[in-house]
Amino acid sequence: MDLLKISKDIRIDLLRSIGSVGSGHIGGCLSIVEVLTLLYFKYMRIDPSTPKMEGRDRFVLSKGHAGPALYATLANRGYFEKDMLLTLNKGGTKLPSHCDMNKTPGVDMTAGSLGQGFSCAVGIAKASKIVGDGARVYAIVGDGESQEGQIWEAAMWAAGQKLDNLIAFTDNNKMQIDGYTDEISPVSPLADKWRAFGWHVLEVADGNSLDEVDAAISEALTLQGKPVMIVLETVKGKGVAMAEAKGVGSHSFAMSPEEIEAAIEEIRRS
Repeated sequence: MDLLKISKDIRIDLLRSIGSVGSGHIGGCLSIVEVLTLLYFKYMRIDPSTPKMEGRDRFVLSKGHAGPALYATLANRGYFEKDMLLTLNKGGTKLPSHCDMNKTPGVDMTAGSLGQGFSCAVGIAKASKIVGDGARVYAIVGDGESQEGQIWEAAMWAAGQKLDNLIAFTDNNKMQIDGYTDEISPVSPLADKWRAFGWHVLEVADGNSLDEVDAAISEALTLQGKPVMIVLETVKGKGVAMAEAKGVGSHSFAMSPEEIEAAIEEIRRS
């Protein structure tokens, strides 16, 4: 399986999807493509033909504004036709701006206010332990989202419950809607904080490297007795020079049809 090609397809499809609306959360979608590619095409025990399969692995996108990245991943994995991506955030769509488990095939948890998705992931992991279905639960949180107290309440409880079926990722692109995270409310050093809360912690120096993220997930699956946090050092807007150059401004912005097509060609050539 060509994971690099799949990651490029996901980037292209999320850009087309956001382009169909005119603007959206481009930066934070592009920064998590590699981890989504690996989870959905290598690691997760899922069946797109049976989205509600009992005992399946679950994924929770707690930084819910990156929904278009998850939608593009689900479409490439076969949960629904790619044409549906062009209905993003339009009237009657099954693809709202933030994920909704009651609307979109393959979405395991609705995205709420920042922090809430992570609490739900912890609850799902505990439920899996109770019923003994062997499911793994994966979740992505943002670095700006990590300023929420709810993240740390859930982290403390998850460690206390020894939820070693839970693997979470922090998309540490160091930017949020209003600026740089460490200028607004510092979250560094994230790895030390998660260790202090009783988690196994792995750090990935290049969170947009398929090989490095792959190695971290593989190692995480061998760890027992505690939940695992993988801190990914990512680039906001990764893969599109225009978005990367915008920095904080890439959180949400408009791209013209011409700019979308130029970005798609850039990804194809990379």
